[in-house]
Amino acid sequence: MALGKGDKEFRHAGVSYLDYKQVEMDRVISAFLARLRHDGWPARLSRTGELTLDDYTDFFMERPELFAGFDRNRDVTHRWVETNLADLVGRGRATQSVAGLRPLHGLTYQFRNARKARSYGADEHLYEMIAQAPSGSGHNALTQLKEFFFAGIDLHSLRITPGPDVDVETQALINLSESKRHEVTDSADKRVPRVSHPPLQGSWSDLLVDDIRRMMFYRTLMPRSVFVDYLKVLFAFHLGLYHLRAMKLLPAMVKEPGRTTPPDQSYGFFLDVAGVPGTDSAKLAERSAATWFARIPEFVRATFMIRKLEDFAADLAAKHKHGVKRSSGPLPVPFLISLLGSKYRADRSAYGNFRLSSVVAAGQAAPDEEVRRILGLGLDEFTTFIEIVTAQRVDFHRSYLTDCLDSLLLKNRQGAMIAQPRGGQRRFVLDGRLLEVLLQIALLRPGGARGYHTAAVRIDEFLDVLRMRYGLYIDRLPPSDGFGRPGITDHAALRANRAAFTTRLREIGFYTDLSDAYLTQTITPRYTVAVDGTNV
Repeated sequence: MALGKGDKEFRHAGVSYLDYKQVEMDRVISAFLARLRHDGWPARLSRTGELTLDDYTDFFMERPELFAGFDRNRDVTHRWVETNLADLVGRGRATQSVAGLRPLHGLTYQFRNARKARSYGADEHLYEMIAQAPSGSGHNALTQLKEFFFAGIDLHSLRITPGPDVDVETQALINLSESKRHEVTDSADKRVPRVSHPPLQGSWSDLLVDDIRRMMFYRTLMPRSVFVDYLKVLFAFHLGLYHLRAMKLLPAMVKEPGRTTPPDQSYGFFLDVAGVPGTDSAKLAERSAATWFARIPEFVRATFMIRKLEDFAADLAAKHKHGVKRSSGPLPVPFLISLLGSKYRADRSAYGNFRLSSVVAAGQAAPDEEVRRILGLGLDEFTTFIEIVTAQRVDFHRSYLTDCLDSLLLKNRQGAMIAQPRGGQRRFVLDGRLLEVLLQIALLRPGGARGYHTAAVRIDEFLDVLRMRYGLYIDRLPPSDGFGRPGITDHAALRANRAAFTTRLREIGFYTDLSDAYLTQTITPRYTVAVDGTNV
């Protein structure tokens, strides 16, 4: 059965700004930097031609007064750009091409090749997730990010303002922006209205903002490139968590249309730390991942429901019914869900019958067995319409959602929360770089001359932080989300997973065995800052 274009409309910004495509975080951050500069708007750039590695090399070599010594050896400069600065598509392959520059400085977005640097809405989701934090602290976090990424340059005049927050690569990128300042036209792109939705769950945004503010504490304590990589992992982690949680929350919200707030939900992810496929802990992590990814069909159905309820709301507004009015702003998801209430049943059925009749008529020439089955269930017209659209489109969206989640969770990459061997099953993991990022955040205590200070934490305390703050389980099973009471084999796997966790801490340099006593097994900060603000 062929669906019309309007029937296929799926994406709803109140659920997610993403187009649910595979994304690369360097490109997401690059597009995010444009929004950071233009207060939430994307950039409208005017620049001639697509840039290549040779172009970047020429930029550095043609201004020796800004790039001292670069003109002495073009081959070395070319290799340095390729290795240290360029974000490449298909790196190392014969088809290698340039997406842009690594987002080490704010203005690098001006030098991206837009067609190869698409962020598919992830930059917008990240920005709005921060800006719409209910605590109101999101704007402070955005200001801190802007000050860091645009260090060394005055955003009003675009003149260089040297400072201590600049390393060699960053200074080169600043000079590059300076040398091309008059060749690039950059303004906020306001051709399409900006739509700002609150997050499905405000606490998710508040947690992201708090993590950003904590991470910004380290911006002067570690090399800039390392810090940017930390931010990249942190952003990917929160984008992945948001969409995994949304897959559980949104269907629950749709099932309770009378609620004025999202239903309380617990979220548990069991992570394999050792990273060895086939072990008992790996099998538990596979079960955890399978449970979460199995929620995709219900999420697709719930998202279609929200999207079609928005169309229904527009129909009610056009007919001046039930006090629903045309709005210049977005209709909140909870309001759209409220349209599933009994008050709107007759109008909803009439609207559903109108949409359903066109879908059924389009398929009369080649009736679909699945459609016939749904029509025979005796559901109301609106629900029947949603079920038919979902049945026709769920496999399509499941494929794209799976790829999108894999990329947000950095599958098989540094900082990953998910892994999948060739021909094997997905499983949740705790990569060393992700562990480092979460550790740096957990080792901070509020208060002190710099707003935070560092403090050691016991291993069991850190495991509690991972569970309570993010829903990450290492040494016990989640109380739901695919698990029940652990058996004898499960207990052995949990002990092995905790031992692997301790080993991983030792490998990344945060833990040293001082005693066998349980309470003295502590994790120590890599960057130690006392309450008075001094580095110890």
